[in-house]
Amino acid sequence: MNGYIVGAIVPIVLVLLRNSKRVKKRGVLVDVGGEPGYAIRNIRFPFPLETAWEGLSTLAELFEQSCKQNSNKSLLGTRKLISSEVEVTEDGRSFEKLHYGEYVWLTYAEAFAAVCYFASGLVQLGHRKGERVAIFADTREEWFIALQACFRRNVTVVTIYASLGEEALCHSLNETEVTTLICGAKELKKLVNISGQLDKIKHVICMDDEIPTAVSGRWAVTSFADVQRTGYENPVDADLPIAADVAVIMYTSGSTGLPKGVMLTHGNILATVAAVKTIIPGIGSKDVYLAYLPLAHILELAAEHLIVAVGGILGYGSPLTLTDTSSKIKPGTKGDASVLAPTLMAAVPAILDRVRDGVRKKVDAKGGLSKKLFDLAYSRRLSAINGSWFGAWGLEKYLWDLLVFKKVRAILGGRLRFLLSGGAPLSPDTQRFINICFGTPIGQGYGLTETCAGGTFSEVDDTSVGRVGAPLPCSFIKLVDWPKGGYLTSNSPMPRGEILIGGPNVTLGYFKNEEKTKESYRVDERGVRWFCTGDIGQFHSDGCLEIIDRKKDIVKLQHGEYVSLGKVETALSICPYVDNIMLHADPFHSFCVALVVASQQMVEDWASKQGITFTDFADLCEKEETIKEVHSSLAQAAKKSRLEKFEIPAKIKLISSPWTPESGLVTAALKIKREAIRRAFSEDLAKLYAS
Repeated sequence: MNGYIVGAIVPIVLVLLRNSKRVKKRGVLVDVGGEPGYAIRNIRFPFPLETAWEGLSTLAELFEQSCKQNSNKSLLGTRKLISSEVEVTEDGRSFEKLHYGEYVWLTYAEAFAAVCYFASGLVQLGHRKGERVAIFADTREEWFIALQACFRRNVTVVTIYASLGEEALCHSLNETEVTTLICGAKELKKLVNISGQLDKIKHVICMDDEIPTAVSGRWAVTSFADVQRTGYENPVDADLPIAADVAVIMYTSGSTGLPKGVMLTHGNILATVAAVKTIIPGIGSKDVYLAYLPLAHILELAAEHLIVAVGGILGYGSPLTLTDTSSKIKPGTKGDASVLAPTLMAAVPAILDRVRDGVRKKVDAKGGLSKKLFDLAYSRRLSAINGSWFGAWGLEKYLWDLLVFKKVRAILGGRLRFLLSGGAPLSPDTQRFINICFGTPIGQGYGLTETCAGGTFSEVDDTSVGRVGAPLPCSFIKLVDWPKGGYLTSNSPMPRGEILIGGPNVTLGYFKNEEKTKESYRVDERGVRWFCTGDIGQFHSDGCLEIIDRKKDIVKLQHGEYVSLGKVETALSICPYVDNIMLHADPFHSFCVALVVASQQMVEDWASKQGITFTDFADLCEKEETIKEVHSSLAQAAKKSRLEKFEIPAKIKLISSPWTPESGLVTAALKIKREAIRRAFSEDLAKLYAS
């Protein structure tokens, strides 16, 4: 009997000890220059970190050193395509289904050789010193090789999202006067339509061996392999950069207007890579990273350099082939995560929301005992994570993991130990879901292209939700007063204000846009460079930051109430019927309305249970009972997030077609493009207010 008593008491004692710990300090006040404010630094680093590798100050040096130290180890992996089929549905729509095999690997030594050959090939092709190269393609092995090759010749790379529209694409290429363009066959077809508008391009390199026949004779098109072959036969010495040289001109996806080109130096990116290395516990050569986010996004570019720096493995995939049930994976075959079994991944909240929704749909579809077990296991683990004495700990946790969550974790390969989320706010509901179902901590980061993704990062032992962590070791975070919005550093109980980020990770500014650069960047009297984010934050007592608002997203309603559009959208996005949402507030009205992209499977499942007949999904979204059901669910989500009555949309319009980067309504990082959506649905918004 004594053994049973001890077994019952020990977990309770451990929980009591856990809860009695003093709050861990993660950030501390720091004296900084510039305008007055409330500034915090990382508690472990008194001065901003610039590099974690002695004698290394550029990405080219970092890559070369790692290749020499890990020469025989696998670095870059790509799955072999076995077959491609077109599947036609009953309503006449066609979908490509792919069957991929195992990963084929390049070692560090082979990757370094490939980079050197391509760098030499660029010279032989006729690319001159001082000219710029653009990479316009989906994330893949050749993308990374081309990037490193350009770095070895001190060539500035212009990065462009593969989903960018024609107008923005022309703007980016012409503004930077790119002379050599590297792209895939798919992207090359896009360029045909605008070839007459591109002024400076002389050379086009196609990553695929099969070059589309539709390409005009305007440019000399060379295959990626031919450039490497030429470089192998005619080697050229490296022309390495220094830390202050511009490594990348990164065109943001442009949530408003034409994209701006942000100038990132080697020193900027290296500072972020070095800082994140100190945050992820035990990161090293045994780690396997699934690379599928756009390399044209700073989050992915920094992450891949970090993996290379520690001697890890990069396996390439795509969002459409990520899991066994992804839209482009042939039924019965494996997705990228199942084959690679990564230990580390990066994700944007929109993708994590889809993973969460996918798991929930499967659980709901099974129903019965399976659903009851899942719900019980989830609630027990949620209680434990939230600090309850009577949640699932120890042996019970192990049993739930074995019986319930093991199958869920297999979706992402079963070995995931850390997940990095960035690019947009992550909802607390999704964060907890990933924590429990996948058994992995989420490092939620906050940063921008203008700060090389550097800013703040939550540590692995910080289980709180809704926050973005303490300052990274490369950054100072300062709050400054914004009286118009009522956000002051003197606010109680927490200082609040506009977020400024300072440190060696802050970029040079916008390419050929001095006006915008002066508007957003500052250099203080101590020489520290600052970026004004436009985001509103507050500091918790442990030095962790919480994003609470955005200056540009605040609208004042007719009766004087302020509505933060982004905050409300994040709160409502947990509604199971919502695939995407845009809140709209008009200063001449006293209420908000919303455009809701409906989740087809969830809405159709509900309609089926209700016995509602419909011709197609568009018809279902127009039905009054459907609108009423979704609106009611949104109200429940709003109540759960404690929104004010005036923040809840009084009327909604259901949209049946998804918003994609190709439609121009969301960015490549899946952030909504507010102005584009307003223009596209102007009549619908007007009707919501008129009715």
